[in-house]
Amino acid sequence: MPATADRPPVTYAAVGATQAPDLMTFPPRGFRPAAYTARIGHGENRWAYAVEGILDGGVYRGAGMTVRYRPAPDQIAADGYTPVGFDDDGEPVEPAELSPAEQVFTADGRPLLRPADEITVGLGVGDALWFPLPTRVVLLEQAESRMTLVMGTLPGHVLRGEESFTLERASDGSVWLTVRSFARPAHWWLWPAWPGMLVARRLIAARFLKTLAGPIPTREGSQ
Repeated sequence: MPATADRPPVTYAAVGATQAPDLMTFPPRGFRPAAYTARIGHGENRWAYAVEGILDGGVYRGAGMTVRYRPAPDQIAADGYTPVGFDDDGEPVEPAELSPAEQVFTADGRPLLRPADEITVGLGVGDALWFPLPTRVVLLEQAESRMTLVMGTLPGHVLRGEESFTLERASDGSVWLTVRSFARPAHWWLWPAWPGMLVARRLIAARFLKTLAGPIPTREGSQ
């Protein structure tokens, strides 16, 4: 599927690099890596709560952000993943393509993210969204005891790079969350703000961990 004005490619080349075992030692050139891991709880209820919190944007809302969801077009498809295409200068020219996945909703009616879905997070003020940060799902893998969601930046984001959320359930039932990322300012004029952005990244990652480790709300009618 060719890039269009309303479906631009992600703004970085190393799609999926948050999954590299040596990310912290050898990040993509020019990018700053980060990784945070914490135990967020124990048991099946914690696991289900964390999976849903990541896939319905609750992890962002818990960090104080407003989330706007945009589903992938129906024609985007499937079992295969076609990476982003780049020109001779390393600029992205073709978006990643993934297969269609069935749309699933939470009990509260919120859609769960699928490959190629997009979300924009920011500061909600009335109907407006200030400081919007648009991203796209570039990888989603789910297994019985492990789930990984990877989000890539889109044009309009103040950063270029990628962020991943990996949930793992250990044999003793404990649930662990790892947040990994690599990033750099999206424009030269943002470099003076880079030290502040690094601090913000750490604080937001800590909020992600705290959100999924917090009390599990009970729904009406549940025990």
